[in-house]
Amino acid sequence: MKNFLVLATMAFALVFSSQVNAQKFNGLDKSPMDMATYPSSYKISEKVVRVTYSRPQLKGRSVAQLAPSNEVWRTGANEASEIIFYKEVKLAGETIQPGTYSLFSIPGEKEWTIILNSKLNQWGAYTYDKDSDVARIKVTPNNDKESLEAFSISFNKVDEEVHLVMGWGKTRVSVPITL
Repeated sequence: MKNFLVLATMAFALVFSSQVNAQKFNGLDKSPMDMATYPSSYKISEKVVRVTYSRPQLKGRSVAQLAPSNEVWRTGANEASEIIFYKEVKLAGETIQPGTYSLFSIPGEKEWTIILNSKLNQWGAYTYDKDSDVARIKVTPNNDKESLEAFSISFNKVDEEVHLVMGWGKTRVSVPITL
């Protein structure tokens, strides 16, 4: 009986270990997920805002091809980007309560609409629902000399505000956040 238990245990271990070793892993994502926070220093744990987004690459294409003008865009790649506010803020003067929101945008040559939407866990903008919008902010895009291959988001302190800055290609969009 003792030998049987030892053999059974060894057989189970062999089967289990071969299943673990046979695990298949996905390759690297072509649009890797990234995160931007304010304050950005890792030494400051009390954040005001955090954005989680995926970083599509131009790869010879234009921003307009990947984020068409006058169409709702997920503001990144893959899942809709998400923004978390840890305290009440104002976006371009509009009060935003603490919480997690999907971040969409409507690109345009002369104006971008930045959208905070209460519906979470959305893939792309395929199920975007305007009725779930919490805020829509209009901002003016700018052009930069430097071209960014990968879509990027960062935060910049400007006077008494923080600006959420999105850049891709030569396009830059800045959204003022009052703390």
